[in-house]
Formats: sequence, structure tokens, C-alpha cells
Amino acid sequence: MPDDDAVREALRQVDDPEAGMNIVDLGLVYGIDVSEDSVRVEMTMTTAACPMADMIVEAARRVVSELVPDTARVDIELVWDPPWTPDRMTGIAREHFGW
Repeated sequence: MPDDDAVREALRQVDDPEAGMNIVDLGLVYGIDVSEDSVRVEMTMTTAACPMADMIVEAARRVVSELVPDTARVDIELVWDPPWTPDRMTGIAREHFGW
């Protein structure tokens, strides 16, 4: 099984198309838990009304699934607490947006 860092790096391939930035640097990934037979990712969206949420979650599931054996379970859970704020963005994202 991959470690948390490998999962996080894979998730950098997933962009929020509205923001034009990957979900890791946007601070949308809240947690990664890797066990013997599963990977669980807790993530959020910049807003609960995000029209791209299903597409982003499915893209996250796809990139994580590519890292694990076919028998492993991949759970991508959307959470809304705590709500996302720009404070969660990395320095790369803040620089990108000029904040």
C-alpha cells in the first residue's frame, strides 16, 4: 500500500477546474488514512454548492485507485466541517492567486 505522502502526491493530479489549481494546494484534502486494505480520503469543496464536486471526487477516486491493489477499498468522503477557507491553501496556491 502507498503511504500518505504518495496518496497526497497522486491527488495533486486532480484539479478543481473552476479554480484551475490542484485540490491539494487548494487545501481541499483534509485527511488521508491508509490501512492494510483501504485508503480513506477526507476532502471538501470550496463551497457546498460546487457544481464540479462529483467530477472532482471521481477524479480523486481514480488517481488513488491507480496506487492500490485491485482488492483495496478507496473511500473518498466529502466533509463540510470545518468549512474550507482560503487559509487552508498552500503558499503555492496563495502565490498563484496573488493573495
